[in-house]
Amino acid sequence: MPSPQQARAQASAITSGRTAPQAEAAPASQLRKLFDGPRLSPGQRRIAQYLIEHITEAAFLSITELADRVGVSQPSVTRFAGAVGFSGYPALRERLQSIALKTLAGGPGDPNRGNELQAAVDAEIRNLENLRRDFADPDRVIHVGRELSRSTPLTVLGLRISESLAEYFGYAARRIHPDVRLVTRGGSVAYDTLLQAREAGGSWVLAFAMPRHSHETLQAVRVAHDAGLKVALITDLALGPLADEADVTFATGTGSRLVFDSYAAPGVMAAALLQAMTDADPERTHARLEKYEQVSEQHQFFVRD
Repeated sequence: MPSPQQARAQASAITSGRTAPQAEAAPASQLRKLFDGPRLSPGQRRIAQYLIEHITEAAFLSITELADRVGVSQPSVTRFAGAVGFSGYPALRERLQSIALKTLAGGPGDPNRGNELQAAVDAEIRNLENLRRDFADPDRVIHVGRELSRSTPLTVLGLRISESLAEYFGYAARRIHPDVRLVTRGGSVAYDTLLQAREAGGSWVLAFAMPRHSHETLQAVRVAHDAGLKVALITDLALGPLADEADVTFATGTGSRLVFDSYAAPGVMAAALLQAMTDADPERTHARLEKYEQVSEQHQFFVRD
């Protein structure tokens, strides 16, 4: 219960139309909120990082000076301003200056100002927390893992920056599946592999599509469908042209705080599908893993700890 004095103070504030002012976010937090919404290219992220780390100086630079400091072209700065919702660089600079002036006047401090690495980790933790909630009902993952296990051959597609995720999945899947075919080149090379996989009896493709989504990936997924293959897609968006073409889409967030994306959640998603594949045929899994251990021991694949 508030005291009589507190009650009178609250009533006076209400009748006079005044409310307690809300604490303003720290400058770096304001900038991160400003830049977090749109999907920025690696070059645009470099501009955003420079502005976050040097706001009190960068806010008063001309477009030429800012471009020189970051090491990009002036048109790149103009495109960045448009990407974050401004009509041009002058409008963006006006907003930056308002933030910078409050900072110079003794505005709120930010304990994480300039530490983009910690901010990147925090963003990935949120992506993993979202994935954890998705895994509360694992039936879809289990079902797709079973279908991938049955597809012989199983084709794994990952082009451009998605290649690393496809390589990881393909390497592990070969330990438990008799015929895994990896596609990391687009165009006619991808088409040949997909068509041959279908002719050999394959029924599924697992495709990785991380930003920025390439036309090559979209065309390869369409070729797979035209050939009669079903497509399971791991990507960052539940909606869009790629998701429209897939039979099953697992949308997992990517880390976009740094110049290049990080893939904690897609990596866990891939590992979960691998787990579902091992559980789908435990006898085959055990036999193949046991045989691989024997071969690796015989040829000393790994260093003994």
